[in-house]
Amino acid sequence: MGYNVRYSIIIPMFNEEAVIQETYRRIKKVMGTTGEPYELLFVNDGSTDNCAQMIEEYSYWDESVKLIDLSRNFGHQIAITAGMDYALGDAVVIIDADLQDPPELILDMITEWKQGYEVVYAKRIKRRGESLFKKWTASAFYRVLRYSTDISIPVDTGDFRLIDRKVCDELKRLPEKNRFVRGLVSWVGFRQKAIEYERDERLAGETKYPLKRMLKLSLDGITSFSYKPLKLAGYLGALLSASGFLYLMYVLYLVLFTDEAVKGWASMIGITLTFNGFVLIMLGILGEYVGRIYDESKGRPLYIVQEFYGGKKQQDVRERRMAPLNK
Repeated sequence: MGYNVRYSIIIPMFNEEAVIQETYRRIKKVMGTTGEPYELLFVNDGSTDNCAQMIEEYSYWDESVKLIDLSRNFGHQIAITAGMDYALGDAVVIIDADLQDPPELILDMITEWKQGYEVVYAKRIKRRGESLFKKWTASAFYRVLRYSTDISIPVDTGDFRLIDRKVCDELKRLPEKNRFVRGLVSWVGFRQKAIEYERDERLAGETKYPLKRMLKLSLDGITSFSYKPLKLAGYLGALLSASGFLYLMYVLYLVLFTDEAVKGWASMIGITLTFNGFVLIMLGILGEYVGRIYDESKGRPLYIVQEFYGGKKQQDVRERRMAPLNK
């Protein structure tokens, strides 16, 4: 296979040994029906199982398979970014290795791409195998994010999507550390279209997005694209301050113009604790933004590649493509 790759399929993986063989088989089967050259870019995000070794073996006899082996776990969004940096295709598809997103939908994405859409994303209309809590929190997050941001980020969508080469190149120019890829894709614009589908449950293994990681992803999404939490904190601060001032005027009135004793010191302590709690919450919100500024200021690389397997001279091709973007 030459270097004129038509499609690049980015598959981030973290401890997916139980499912990676079936993932490879299904994606390979789907892409084989296109009749056009493609590459499968597996990004190992610091796995501790044998999934990276399995893909390395595949790359020895299947020239379409490439393995980007990161030096440690940098996170799902960074793994996707590494895949985009190495992708050579005219169209780039992002799909997780757990097979919750059906690879067969890639063919529909390609059809829409050939109709002129630069971004084709998959929108979930049903999520199988997930708890009610997970479904509710995911739904709430997407709607809070849509309300909070000034750009239109589609609801009920993940990272499963096809992007055109020009979109991929523009995303490479965005070096921010705390990345929210689906938001960045919306931010760059271009013609976009949704394809609806029903999401399957995991074929095997455990979810790689427990509550802690979901909360971090949510914070990355909101703080990367919105200042409204800061504005909301200011509005609430002004409201509480005005309420406190009015209550103080009421207390002074009782002291100066009536014989009624000022009561309710227990309630005063409660109000004070409420105000102090609000101040700490506001400091926490500020801390999230300041922490992200600190991350950006350090200038560290987004990721470190330990090894790259498959694809002769792919590193040289990547560097040539990246050169004009780094000027």
